[in-house]
Amino acid sequence: MTDVIVVGGGPTGLMLACELRLHDVDVVVLERLAEPTEESRGQGLHARSIEVMDQRGLLDRFLAVGKKFQVGGFFGGVMKGWPEGLDTAHQYSLAVPQPVTEKLLNERALELGVDLRRGHEVVGLSQDEDGVDVELADGSRLRSRYAVGCDGGRSAVRKWLGVGFPGEPATVETLLGVMEATADPETVTAVVEEVRKTQLRFGLGRLEDGTYRVIVPAAGVSEDRGTPTLEEFKEQLRAFSGTDFGVHSPRWLSRFGDATRQADRYRVGRVLLAGDAAHIHPPTGGQGLNLGVQDAFNLGWKLAAAVAGWAPRDLLDTYHDERHPVGARVLDNTRAQITLLGAEPGPTALRELLSRLMDFEDVNRYLTGLISAIDVRYDFGEPGQEPHELLGRRLRDIRLKQARLYDLMHNARGLLLDPTGSLSLDGWTDRVDHVVDTSDELDVPAVLLRPDGHVAWVGEEQGELAGALVKWFGAAAG
Repeated sequence: MTDVIVVGGGPTGLMLACELRLHDVDVVVLERLAEPTEESRGQGLHARSIEVMDQRGLLDRFLAVGKKFQVGGFFGGVMKGWPEGLDTAHQYSLAVPQPVTEKLLNERALELGVDLRRGHEVVGLSQDEDGVDVELADGSRLRSRYAVGCDGGRSAVRKWLGVGFPGEPATVETLLGVMEATADPETVTAVVEEVRKTQLRFGLGRLEDGTYRVIVPAAGVSEDRGTPTLEEFKEQLRAFSGTDFGVHSPRWLSRFGDATRQADRYRVGRVLLAGDAAHIHPPTGGQGLNLGVQDAFNLGWKLAAAVAGWAPRDLLDTYHDERHPVGARVLDNTRAQITLLGAEPGPTALRELLSRLMDFEDVNRYLTGLISAIDVRYDFGEPGQEPHELLGRRLRDIRLKQARLYDLMHNARGLLLDPTGSLSLDGWTDRVDHVVDTSDELDVPAVLLRPDGHVAWVGEEQGELAGALVKWFGAAAG
C-alpha cells in the first residue's frame, strides 16, 4: 500500500505530489496521457502563485523561462496599470505557458522521488475505512491510504464519489488554438485591433515561433464539447473580421465555455478533490491554473500530516472549509467578467463605467488582489473575538536581519518567527522551525506560520502559542 495516489498529472496534481514528497510521503501520480499535452490554456502565474513558488525555492526556475508584466486589475477586458502598495514582494505577474509550468513541476516531482506513471488510466475507485482501491484500464489495482482527484473538470473521481457539481451550463463558447497564418503580421495586428473595439473574445497573438494563438467566439454551444475543426475557426474568423488570415497547420485546437460549477464537497472520507475536479469556470482573468496550484498548496501539508499521524482530528476538513469559499469567489468574479466581455450595449456600458471606477486606486487595488489571490484570508478567528488583522492571511515575503522569510520555508514546515527568542517549541520541533530574527517590516511580538505561509497565531504568550500549535500541528510529541 502506498500513502497517496494522485489521479491526474497536470499542474495541480504535480504541485500536490511535490508538497507531499517534502514530507516524505510515498506518492504515486497516475496520468491518463502518455505524453504531456501541448495545449496551453493557462498563460501565467499571478502574484500569489509566484509567492508559492518562491516559498518552495522554485521561483528562479520560472523566472528563467517567464516574462514579467505589470497589469493591475485586468478585469472583464479592462486593463489598468499596477496599483501602488500591493501587499506582496512580487509586484508583477509572470507569463509562462501551461506546458512550461507542467514541465518545471514535472522535473521537480521527479527530483523529489514522485512515482509518476504516464499512460495509466484510472477506470474505477472505491474506499473503505482503511484505504482506497484504484482500478486501472489494464486490469491492475493499486491501494493507498488516501487518494486525490486532480483529473480535471470532467473528473471521473468526482463522479465515482457521487459528489454533486451544481452550477450553470455554458451559454457561450469560445474557440482557442495555435496555428500558422499566411497574412502578414501588420495586417493581422490592424484587423485584430479593429475587431476588438467591439468583440473582446477575439484575438490573434503572435508567438515566439511565428505561430498565432487564436481565440474567436464559436457559432454556438456544442453538445459534445468535441475538438473543433480548422474550418470552424476559419468560418468564425471570417464572420467577425471578414478574413480568416490564411490560418493553417494547427498545432492544437480546443473549445471552452462559460459554465461555472463547483463540487459541493472537496472531501469524501479518504478521497479529496483539487483543481478543476473541484471547480470549473471561464478562463477570464487567467485564474484557473493558479487556483488549482493554490488548492494543492493548501492541501499538501494537511494530507501529509494525516499520513504521518500527527494531524489534529479536523485538519483535513479545513481544506474544504478554506478552499471552497475561495473557489466560489473565483466562480463569481468570472461570471461577472464574462458578462462584461459581451458585445451588446449593456456590457459595453458596464465596461466603460468599470474603467472609470478602476481609475480610483482603491478599486484597482481591490480587483488586483481579487484576481491575484493575495487578498485571500481564511477564517481562523474564535467566535466572539476580534482576530488580529494578520490572522488567516498569508504573510508576504519580508526581509529579516539575517535572512529572507521565504528562503526559510522551502522545506514546507511550520515556522515560528520569534524576534524576542523567549518562546518555546518544545514538543513540536519535528514539525515547526523556530526562527529568532527581527524585521523592520513586521510590527508584532511573534507570528506562527503554517507551512502554506498563512498566519496561524500572533502574540507573545507561551500559553496562547501552545493552543495554536495544538490546533494546527497536533499534540506535542512525548
